[in-house]
Amino acid sequence: MSEPVLTVENLSVRIAGLHILQGVSFTVAPTGVTVLLGRNGVGKTTTLRAVVGLTPRNGEVRGTVRMGAQSLLSQRTHRLVRGGLGYVPEDRCVFAGLTVAENLRLAERRGTRPAYDRVFALFPELDRRSRQRAGSLSGGQQQMLAIGRVLLNDNRLLLVDEPTKGLAPKVVTEVAEVLERVAESVPVLLVEQNLAVVRRLARDAVVLAAGRVAWAGDAQELLLETALTRSLLGVGSAEGHQPAGPATDQPVGSATDRVAGRRAAAASAPEDGS
Repeated sequence: MSEPVLTVENLSVRIAGLHILQGVSFTVAPTGVTVLLGRNGVGKTTTLRAVVGLTPRNGEVRGTVRMGAQSLLSQRTHRLVRGGLGYVPEDRCVFAGLTVAENLRLAERRGTRPAYDRVFALFPELDRRSRQRAGSLSGGQQQMLAIGRVLLNDNRLLLVDEPTKGLAPKVVTEVAEVLERVAESVPVLLVEQNLAVVRRLARDAVVLAAGRVAWAGDAQELLLETALTRSLLGVGSAEGHQPAGPATDQPVGSATDRVAGRRAAAASAPEDGS
């Protein structure tokens, strides 16, 4: 059996006095999509942010996170990103005042050749709108840009946080198609609430509840168990997206989310002494 690309052991996160993650342990297979599921507020985004080093400064992180043999928790975000850990944050977090081309240029990694051909083949719209300011794009176009920034570089693992949240059905399908193609060559740890997307993409599933792993195993088996799915997620296996907010194709997200996402988006930009 192949070694996991990511190993999380006894991960504990406290933020502002709240014990959000309480000993979370799971692995991510070296191929395909592993989906991280759970009701709103159980710590899915907190898990991804802990892996990529974006826990708020008033937070405390304990446990072990390894990508292969490499320990991640002691490293800065920009070094993790340059080492092949790609992160697509919740709510897109593009630089609104910059053009599409400038957003992509910021994601270029020093010493590597950016794969613009790959990005524009997956998202032709980004090529056509390269001179348009990112803040004037629709929510779906901004999501394309957020994913495109990561795909500009080769990665060992992608962390993708709710990529279909708030998008129109047609755009959800387009995003799912891209992730399906991407997962053929790089493993993905995906946070997603749209069970139709989960059914299409995921091979393995990890379900969080009350800050702990409540279930882990084959994603398709989970979705076939309607009673279990309803108990763990609050929805039946045949139901679709249960959004936390308005299902619109417009930019959304809190100021905290945007700051965290932009920190990761800028992590590949040149930095003196790095």
